[in-house]
Amino acid sequence: MNNLRDKLQRFMVGRYGMDQLGRFTMYASLVFLLISAFSRNNWFFLIALVLIITTYVRMLSKNHSSRFAENDKFLEWKSKFFGFFKGGARQAKDRDHCYFRCPNCHQKVRVPKGKGTISIRCPKCQHEFTKRT
Repeated sequence: MNNLRDKLQRFMVGRYGMDQLGRFTMYASLVFLLISAFSRNNWFFLIALVLIITTYVRMLSKNHSSRFAENDKFLEWKSKFFGFFKGGARQAKDRDHCYFRCPNCHQKVRVPKGKGTISIRCPKCQHEFTKRT
């Protein structure tokens, strides 16, 4: 058993391995496989097969820079997607403040309500913009 493990470790030396994008594609392929098991549509199976092949090609690749760039783009997309939902509950409960996004750097800025038209300075990029509270 140790001999097989050693051979596998030697084979994987220099390979990219599993990352967040690889885990996502693997889980997505499992979901598509489950859907294809319960439906009569072969397209779900084909999508799952393509995702599994893509996952293994990325995992066994020796081109680290390209795989890292792909994973970085995925993480950027993921943070934008989940960042949209983040903090919404706090905003909904806060009756004393308004929330705006800086037009320059998109930083979320909290200002007091009921002050009329005010000039807001972004704490991140120091850009000034005018909004009505």
